[in-house]
Amino acid sequence: MRFSDTFLDEIRQRLPITQVVGEHVLWDKRKSQPGKGDMWACCPFHAEKSPSFHADDRRGIYHCFGCGATGDHFRFLTEKAGLSFPEAVEKLAGMAGVPMPARDERIEQREAAHKGLLEVMEIAARYFEAALAHNIGARARGYLLERGVSPASQTRFRIGFAPDSRNGLKEHLAANGVTAQAMIDAGLVTSRDDDPLTYDRFRNRVMFPITDFKGRIIAFGGRALSADVPAKYLNSPETSLFSKRQTLYNGHSARGAVRDGATVIVVEGYLDVIAAVSAGFEGTVAPLGTALTEEHLQLLWRMVEVPVLCFDGDKAGLKAAERAMDLVLPHLKPGRTVKIATLPEGQDPDDLIKAQGRQAFADVIDKARSLSDMLWSLETGGLVPEAPEERAALQARLRERANSIQDATVRFHYQQAFDEKLKAFFAPIRQGRDGGRGGRPSYGQSGAYGFPSRGTPRLVVSDTLRNSRLLRGSAGIEATPREATIVLTLVNHPALVEDKFETLAAVDCETPTAQKVLSDILALVVRHHDISAPDLRAALGARGHGATLDRMADTLVRQGVWQVGADTALVDAETGLSHALALHNKKVQLNRELKAAEAALGEDPSDETFERLRDIKNQITTVDGTEALIEGFGSLSGRATRSF
Repeated sequence: MRFSDTFLDEIRQRLPITQVVGEHVLWDKRKSQPGKGDMWACCPFHAEKSPSFHADDRRGIYHCFGCGATGDHFRFLTEKAGLSFPEAVEKLAGMAGVPMPARDERIEQREAAHKGLLEVMEIAARYFEAALAHNIGARARGYLLERGVSPASQTRFRIGFAPDSRNGLKEHLAANGVTAQAMIDAGLVTSRDDDPLTYDRFRNRVMFPITDFKGRIIAFGGRALSADVPAKYLNSPETSLFSKRQTLYNGHSARGAVRDGATVIVVEGYLDVIAAVSAGFEGTVAPLGTALTEEHLQLLWRMVEVPVLCFDGDKAGLKAAERAMDLVLPHLKPGRTVKIATLPEGQDPDDLIKAQGRQAFADVIDKARSLSDMLWSLETGGLVPEAPEERAALQARLRERANSIQDATVRFHYQQAFDEKLKAFFAPIRQGRDGGRGGRPSYGQSGAYGFPSRGTPRLVVSDTLRNSRLLRGSAGIEATPREATIVLTLVNHPALVEDKFETLAAVDCETPTAQKVLSDILALVVRHHDISAPDLRAALGARGHGATLDRMADTLVRQGVWQVGADTALVDAETGLSHALALHNKKVQLNRELKAAEAALGEDPSDETFERLRDIKNQITTVDGTEALIEGFGSLSGRATRSF
């Protein structure tokens, strides 16, 4: 029935939303403030380990910063408890002590019609189940057994059979009091333009009931047993019950499995879902007769932050994966993304599980790649373009991909990730020294001044330059001391993030581990502006960075670096952070100048360009002394500190 806004507002005002939500969650005692009606908990709509679900009595809403679930009192009960809206209103009105209004007969009639259609679909499902179990369903049972669908799975998914009859279901429904109009409205019968007489939509097909997220049958999918039909698979038409863009096969069961830690896996068809679920992958779902849509994506993110999209390994599957990536990219949010799993060529999940068993499919899911990695592979194909124009085109394509992301924070990190990959992708290959004339670089076959007369340059520098920390890089370590200083200062003083966000967002770490930790820090602080140091550390630990932070701290203790500690005054921590960032940017600048000098030397092997390279080498050899002067700022606080 229709309820007035005044009536609904009165319920909201009388009833704290934390009371409604509190029946379904355990509040986090550290973050929650009961006296202010400001409560936090782990989200009841998706699996998570740290609380990102917030209920606010002042505004009368809940919101999950992880999966994006949001709403008011009524939305919570319809989404979480599975109540219809009128049922939710009646329950909440009772809790708030607000009398229910007089009922609207027209709205009640529509609700009754909706309920009636659900009953019609249930009658049809039982008819199909009975037909499968009867002698008439012998061929359908044989088909299911050939496809590896066990009797237990047939029962669990309520699989049935539509006999090869024009009026079998129609007559059965009529005998159970279903009107001709209800049969049409439910999508169970159809007619031709030249013949108004209706007949059964599904004939000689194995029937797969489709449920909504409350577990109610709202549609059917039928797999033809005859080879001479136009459509091998036929779904119910769009009805008042069923919208294929808003429905996922097995969505109801998968959502329940997610609460027990199941991974959400998106496959293509009914039999793939059944095979995966039977093998223990309870969170498997499939769209219905359509490619993945934006609505499907939002449904998936309501269940879990990172669903796995599984595609066949053939050309068609890869094209479908590309279309899905184009769909997903604009809608990414902090922490909300997808992974892409690719099956062996020529196999779908059903084939793979039957041929090689559960573990083979588990391996495919375990090896699912991040969206950014898949986009990179798609654009590069693993080949380094040689021409500058081709490299520029690659960079432009990646930038276009990143710019399509609507969320500014995620867009920035994608841009940064692609820039890092490009830098490594186009990096020159260095060889060992071979004793070029006069101590100058040698590239192999030499001409004047020991430089090549042909071929691709492979720069060799002096031992002093090659062994300097600038060229040596950070292979084999998690973070340089300077990177550890930046990261731990932010962990212990998260208030500094917003003050220096633009500078921090542009930081290009030498080590992937440090870059990942820094990126997660920025994302967490953007999402939770007033996050405390303990909560930030806990959130980073939940993302797998706990041991890394401990090792960073041990490194700085051995180095005698004190300004990163939680007990350090904020002004000292900010000064130390500013110095570390300045030194980091200096090193980045030297790296760029070094690469430019290398490139210039390859194009113009003259004394002038060689002297430029030598000059940069001399600057590098003085970096340590400069660092000692800058990093010894402890005198500002009356403390002595050692150089990195």
